[in-house]
Amino acid sequence: MNDAQNAPAAASGPVRRSRDVPMLVERARAGDPRAVARLITLVESGDEVLPQVAAALAPYAGHAQVVGLTGSPGVGKSTTTNELVRALRARGHRVGVLAIDPSSPFTGGAILGDRVRMQDHATDPGVYIRSMSSRGHLGGLSAATPQAVRVLEGAGCDVVLVETVGVGQAEVEVASLADTTLVLLAPGMGDAIQAVKAGILEIADVFVVNKADRDGADATVRDIQGMIALGERGPGEWRPQVVRSIAARGEGIDDIAAAIDKH
Repeated sequence: MNDAQNAPAAASGPVRRSRDVPMLVERARAGDPRAVARLITLVESGDEVLPQVAAALAPYAGHAQVVGLTGSPGVGKSTTTNELVRALRARGHRVGVLAIDPSSPFTGGAILGDRVRMQDHATDPGVYIRSMSSRGHLGGLSAATPQAVRVLEGAGCDVVLVETVGVGQAEVEVASLADTTLVLLAPGMGDAIQAVKAGILEIADVFVVNKADRDGADATVRDIQGMIALGERGPGEWRPQVVRSIAARGEGIDDIAAAIDKH
């Protein structure tokens, strides 16, 4: 359900520019990707009907599991997201993906290229993929991301994956949005001191050491486990899991899914 795919041809006209919120929500609930796309566009543009959209979606909010994926550029967030979609679809879940791309501080434009890595699911009616520009918003997300998550919940998604902009050390906004936050790391991204320094690591519910076939993967796992051991946790508090993966080969994805389930 990749934006405009799999929609009834006859419905494309009235849905594309419609501001009839009840009709759009009804069509989105029925699985019409054009209606979902239109609702997210209304949210992103801050349209004056936004309060109506929020009110219409309110009864359906809170029913989806929201999983955030964050980490530095190049650690494999999009590839991991693609493989997680495959695993979730194998379980029969309807999946929504929001991929946030950075916008240029000079032109304001954004490539919105993360979907290129998710073409395997482009024709699957049980998957909806939407790229969003950060539009200068800091924190790794777009300002409209929380409302877009509500739209995907309203459209009947069981799981919503939110892939952040490739972030640095302190962009932690995704933790307040997601039920489970994955922080992806890769060997060679720094030593143990760098790991302790990175504030982004404090938000992780699950650490994923991707590209685990590379030299230094064992050291990265040890550094993260050492950092976790420094934290004080009371009885019954969640202890972050550390999972290895090679997302490009589909290895370790079931372990990631199991860690999400456990959390």
